[in-house]
Amino acid sequence: MEPRVDPTDRRVLERNYDYAQKNVRLLSMWYDCELERMLELLAEHDIELSRNDKRQFGPYYRSFRQRSNW
Repeated sequence: MEPRVDPTDRRVLERNYDYAQKNVRLLSMWYDCELERMLELLAEHDIELSRNDKRQFGPYYRSFRQRSNW
């Protein structure tokens, strides 16, 4: 029996973001979750966005990151 992998674990999430070619839209489709929730998960785990994702979602990501650091 294989061990269960938590898809929201920081290392797993970061690896999957790499596999998704640092594309948060693609990653949210893989995880079958809302784009906003995926951005929140990345921010919670301090996973940096790609340059392209920063341009598209930077303000939302930064605001959530600031809220989670309180």
